[in-house]
Amino acid sequence: MSRTTPRIQRAILSVTDKSGLVDFARRLADLGIELISTGGTAKLLRDSRIAVKDISDLTGFPEMLDGRVKTLHPKVHGGILHRRENPAHIAAVAEHGIQPIDMVVVNLYAFEKTAAKPGVAFEELIENIDIGGPSMIRSAAKNFHDVAVVTSPADYQAIAEELARSGGGLSLETKWRLAQKAFATTAAYDSAIASTLERIPDINNFQLPAAESFPKTLRLSFQKTLDLRYGENPHQKAAMYSDGSGVGVANARQLQGKELSYNNIVDLQAAWDLAQEFDPNEAAVCAIIKHTNPAGTATGKTLAEAYKRALECDPVSAFGGVIGVNRPIDAEAAEEMHKLFLEVIAAPGFDDAAKARFATKKNLRLVEVKDAPQKWILKNISGGILLQDNDSRPLQDVDLKVVTQRAPTPEEIRAMLFAWKVCKHVKSNAIVYAREGQTVGIGAGQMSRVDSAKIGAMKAQLPLKGTVAASDAFFPFPDGVEEIAKAGATAIIQPGGSQRDPEVIATADRLGLTMLFTGVRHFRH
Repeated sequence: MSRTTPRIQRAILSVTDKSGLVDFARRLADLGIELISTGGTAKLLRDSRIAVKDISDLTGFPEMLDGRVKTLHPKVHGGILHRRENPAHIAAVAEHGIQPIDMVVVNLYAFEKTAAKPGVAFEELIENIDIGGPSMIRSAAKNFHDVAVVTSPADYQAIAEELARSGGGLSLETKWRLAQKAFATTAAYDSAIASTLERIPDINNFQLPAAESFPKTLRLSFQKTLDLRYGENPHQKAAMYSDGSGVGVANARQLQGKELSYNNIVDLQAAWDLAQEFDPNEAAVCAIIKHTNPAGTATGKTLAEAYKRALECDPVSAFGGVIGVNRPIDAEAAEEMHKLFLEVIAAPGFDDAAKARFATKKNLRLVEVKDAPQKWILKNISGGILLQDNDSRPLQDVDLKVVTQRAPTPEEIRAMLFAWKVCKHVKSNAIVYAREGQTVGIGAGQMSRVDSAKIGAMKAQLPLKGTVAASDAFFPFPDGVEEIAKAGATAIIQPGGSQRDPEVIATADRLGLTMLFTGVRHFRH
């Protein structure tokens, strides 16, 4: 065996997350690797009939202080940290009877899960700060030339396969990759601890504030998952990073198609977010997105119906669009979507018949997403960053106020509430014309609200007469209401709050419109 792949003879295993550990440990033992372990990890291995030594057998010192001191010992860290090619190191460990440790398999106390528990006690929080684990991880990662450090169950399979191929050794390249991941792990762990403890204002009157409060220091830790061909434009470089949660768009599973581009991913997020506004148990919904704005959105009893109704809104703009839905895609929906050139389809799942139908379109990207509601929205600014809560404020019945002489019909109310959900996802200034469960015309991103009203009407492919309109913010002048009435809409939902609200309401009354105020604004810049 080459110098860079010496055989691993001894491994320490001490993990909180025990998923996959038994099988991995068994494969290590089958290669003749001696296993040393601590506490619950050692018990699990013994119960699984895998030979393992206690850490106290290695150190000659018992675990103590309620488990606080187990691996903090020269015979552990000396066994990990000594350089195998350094004669002085070899002589030192031999003099003190220190045995080499060639692999460290460690993951850490679940500090973040503990901190998230309602009413967690201070002592419990502090006891879940791991000391020995990060120390072993850092020691092993520092000495990566000689020691492999394994911090994630996701790596067990690949490591076991490489060990089997090589007769029990790992390449220097593998050990370096594992060391990089290890330092990232301890950095994220320390960051989580620091961010949590920062939120405790008074140690004498312990109370952990809600996690929703903004941290004094914003610490972000993400792992690169994908190098993209380029960014928004070909002259820009780009990459995608994951928070490691396994959910959300950054952790979605691509089933087929070309690699995702930067713009694909941005549109995919917009499509997914809009589709998730609607409860899949109440109705299927399809959102067709173009340049982050909805080209059409509709509900239906089936996804096929929802898609066809969404497409009716603007079939020209839908060409080359990105689709988001709130239910798994079946054969009927796939058959309809297959007829149009699309870039990406994002869904909670695809049945076998749908996947078979889409397989003929090799470039079409199919992406399975596990929903992960966003907590915060970040935006870069020069010299810093802006942070805000996600815009997830749902309307309550108490929010809705009829401000006109004419009250809306039940049909108008249902149509307005649908339009309101869609309008939230349209770039400001935003005007959405809709019927119940179907957009009819969308005016997006204009400097003037009245221009958005005109463009939304101009874009309409379906009759506008009898539609409703939603506005993401108040009308500063009555002209927007006049334009909406001219288009044929009979009802408007908007936040209200303008100095000219009385004029706007009077105009709606004069034109025979009904109007709801929500008191909620949905700017999307």
